[in-house]
Amino acid sequence: MKILFMGTPDFATACLDALLADEFFEVAGVVTKPDTRSGRGMKLNFSDVKKRALEKNIPVYQPETLKDEAILPLLDEIKPDCIAVAAYGKILPGYVIDYPKYGCVNVHGSLLPEYRGASPIQRAVLDGKKETGVTTMFMARGLDTGDILLSEKTEIGENMTTGELFDKLANIGGKLLVQTLHALKSGTITPIKQDDEKATYAEKITESECALDFSKSADCVHNKIRGLSPFPGAEAFLDGKRIKLYGSALCKEDGYENASFGEVVSADKNGIKIKCLDGAVSVSEFKPEGKGVLSALDMINGRKIAVGKIFEKREELL
Repeated sequence: MKILFMGTPDFATACLDALLADEFFEVAGVVTKPDTRSGRGMKLNFSDVKKRALEKNIPVYQPETLKDEAILPLLDEIKPDCIAVAAYGKILPGYVIDYPKYGCVNVHGSLLPEYRGASPIQRAVLDGKKETGVTTMFMARGLDTGDILLSEKTEIGENMTTGELFDKLANIGGKLLVQTLHALKSGTITPIKQDDEKATYAEKITESECALDFSKSADCVHNKIRGLSPFPGAEAFLDGKRIKLYGSALCKEDGYENASFGEVVSADKNGIKIKCLDGAVSVSEFKPEGKGVLSALDMINGRKIAVGKIFEKREELL
């Protein structure tokens, strides 16, 4: 089966790797988003998918737009049997969706129709979900509305971060994509229409959501810290300076009734406990603005964090 692969971040790279490991597939080309520039030197950055494609000597295409049949000549040149899509980052127009014999198959990081949209993995952790999964689906003209092909569930651990879940789902997604394409080729798969009434939408994470509010429940604070880890990072202010918090664990024991919200109630090498509405969260990693990630012990020794210090919220960030 000749494949045109479309994807951008490392989640997509796992899917590309799974296709390349199976001799049944010929990945004839890779479409990924254009390169970006960042940093003081405005260094040119390649997507994770582009890096892998170059390593494997696969032709790479980076169109600025897909509109107005911009890549129709590419489709006519490659003539893919199927277009496999994973976190590409652009909406596919109808002429692309309708082109291949076996359709456009998308790998989505949720159990559709739950969490359609841009941030399904982060939203599942932020919402404190105990379970999520990966769905393969035919792409349609709506946002993640196409017929479901296969899905696989997985548990979300109590302290699992978005980054950890991302890696877990990426591996599942690669295997599920290969299974889906084999089943399409053999005609042993029956697409299932999504129930739109059960659909939820995973909106893109905004900057205002990064602000921690320690007057919320410990569960809420814990889910936000791990849900925004490693990127973009949940944040608060200590001594008037912005700081990101990572590596959270729940502390539901009593004994902090007289502490203020956001107050450090204990601090040692294992973690810094911060008072919430009910109980506390223990945080093991911090990133002060302009600095690298520091352990709890580094923060105690270098930043002089001690019992009684207050992690504050800034109203303009909430």
